[in-house]
Amino acid sequence: MKSTILLTGRTGQVGSELLRLLPKIGEVVAPDRDELDLLNPDSIRRAVREIRPEFIVNAAAFTAVDVAEAQESDAYAINANAPGVLAEEAKKIGAAVIHYSTDYVFDGSKRTPYDEADSAAPINVYGKTKLAGEQAVCAAGAPHLILRTAWVYSTRGRNFLRTILRLATEKEELRVVRDQFGTPTWSRDIAEATVKILAQLTSQGSVANSFSRVSGIYHLTAAGETTWFDFARAILEEAAQLSPAIEWFDQATHGRSLITKQIIPITTSEYPTRASRPLYSVLSNSRFRQTFGIELPHWRTQVHLVFELERSS
Repeated sequence: MKSTILLTGRTGQVGSELLRLLPKIGEVVAPDRDELDLLNPDSIRRAVREIRPEFIVNAAAFTAVDVAEAQESDAYAINANAPGVLAEEAKKIGAAVIHYSTDYVFDGSKRTPYDEADSAAPINVYGKTKLAGEQAVCAAGAPHLILRTAWVYSTRGRNFLRTILRLATEKEELRVVRDQFGTPTWSRDIAEATVKILAQLTSQGSVANSFSRVSGIYHLTAAGETTWFDFARAILEEAAQLSPAIEWFDQATHGRSLITKQIIPITTSEYPTRASRPLYSVLSNSRFRQTFGIELPHWRTQVHLVFELERSS
């Protein structure tokens, strides 16, 4: 008999990929907001008690980093309170939780990759709410995996990849920050790694036992590191070789040609934002690789693959 999986955030960058892939593992129940409202703890509890899943995969989040500074209560409700309630309900029914978090739980003061033992010290509301969510999931006592990832992008939704493509149809010159270091990570690879983990753990017998042996926080990003400037440059290098007949590319560019001729590197101070960003938030994936035997490709390879898959489809 297949497991039942409760998936939140089904329309998001990672959630939409999980919605496609998780049926390999079990029956996926992915409620909409009317059925499970993350701003309403009672709605969360009711949904979990009705569905009674073996796994809860929480891919929902308030990810608008700058908006979170002005909408702190909603950010806390979705990023901190909701994961805690999901984990509390999971504990009651013997379910396991997979929850996604962020590199922004760190302050960026290091210059070598952060590992899971490094102290979290977020410098913006988004990071603070995500850290609170991690703590709530851990405190609930359900078997859990917290997967911190970084600089997530996709061919859908609002993200850096699509923003750069849109801007490249509007401006001959782009100014992009070059003193923030991180690792762009393709949402599809995050979802595929998640499904591989679940396949491993479900093959080992009892969900509670298999998850309990590996419960904790793991870092899951692409390999390597870069800056927003070099990420933008990679995107436009690939886009220059892509036919504009591809559906997602047409949507991102509104069917217009790319006109950018130059990308100029700037500093963070030259591009002020409402929320502070860590200058260095590269994550070490060693623990994840050693535990599950899974390693994501280099970030530049992922960017190439995003476009290559479309070229060959």
